[in-house]
Amino acid sequence: MDIVTLSPYYLAVIFFVVAFIYSSVGLGGGSSYTALMAIFGIDVLAIPLISLTLNLFVTSIGSYNFLKNKHGNFKLIYPFLISSMPMSYVGGSLILPKEIFYWVLLISLVFVAIRIFFMKSISFKFDISQNTKTIISLVSGSILGLVAGIVGIGGGIYLVPLIIILGLGTEKEAAACGAIFIWLNSFTGLVSRLQYNSINLENYIPLIIVVIAGGMLGSFLGAVTLSPKVMDKILGSVIVVAIVFLVKKVSVF
Repeated sequence: MDIVTLSPYYLAVIFFVVAFIYSSVGLGGGSSYTALMAIFGIDVLAIPLISLTLNLFVTSIGSYNFLKNKHGNFKLIYPFLISSMPMSYVGGSLILPKEIFYWVLLISLVFVAIRIFFMKSISFKFDISQNTKTIISLVSGSILGLVAGIVGIGGGIYLVPLIIILGLGTEKEAAACGAIFIWLNSFTGLVSRLQYNSINLENYIPLIIVVIAGGMLGSFLGAVTLSPKVMDKILGSVIVVAIVFLVKKVSVF
């Protein structure tokens, strides 16, 4: 039975906290939304659709602000988008068995944890040719797009450090590309989901409302008073706890 039907307010409070934490460090939160819904037993058909919808709302503000302040770089992001958006559409059309869905999600979260704990400070760059950079961009874009469509994780948390490591742009340009990348791939995956795997989102409107509220409050306080290092540690802890619960879940299959 759907956990939202049983206790929508309980789940809404948790999602508010997650949105607050993620937005305070400039992220959308799709990884934790997806993990929480999986842990709480929400139907795997509904999880990506809800997570993509939440990602879309949270990153809309960030994408707008980045474009308004002219941090967006089309030449930088278009190789990623060329391959990621079609694959996000493909991912959104797939109906995976529950076991495979959980494994894809678990592996994705492990990489998120590695990104948070071991790649927070990026001090190295690869000296490679432009053609190689383009190939890496196309390949990585297709992988991230497919994962976005399948499980609802936008991929920005991987894309931002990759742009910096490849020397493609500045940190602000990378952050801008991350927000835009998440928005566009969430939109593409959501269109596919609504076409092939549509569900009624009315029961999940409370989640959308609290995520928007948590995202706005978190982004404001993150820019004014909260310590990014402290919030990052909290974020990493949330991911680790989610991984532990998911390991228990997949171990019973």
